[in-house]
Amino acid sequence: MTESLVRFAIGGVVVSLFAILGDLFQPKSFAGLFGAAPSIALATLGLTVAHSGKAYAALEARSMMLGAAAFLVYAALVSWAGMRWKLDALKTTLGLMPVWFAVSFGAWMVLRVVR
Repeated sequence: MTESLVRFAIGGVVVSLFAILGDLFQPKSFAGLFGAAPSIALATLGLTVAHSGKAYAALEARSMMLGAAAFLVYAALVSWAGMRWKLDALKTTLGLMPVWFAVSFGAWMVLRVVR
């Protein structure tokens, strides 16, 4: 229970700080980039360091970066497909979710072989 409260408190504070950063920069559409995801990741990593140590937190951070890279590929493909063929947003995002999974799984497999 205490860990959840700490996570919520840290997440709330960091979300607020990122929201302020989003208001400072132009264009205002960048405000979403500074929303919940970075703050939740930072709160999670902080708690992971405190609970499981630096080595495990480093592994978690690497996994977060690979997930973000896979999401970038997915988002770029969704954007490109939507603009190129004027597809429905819901169908496009749902239809291309296997791409996100495949890129994530592929990156995980590559790292597993490299170790």
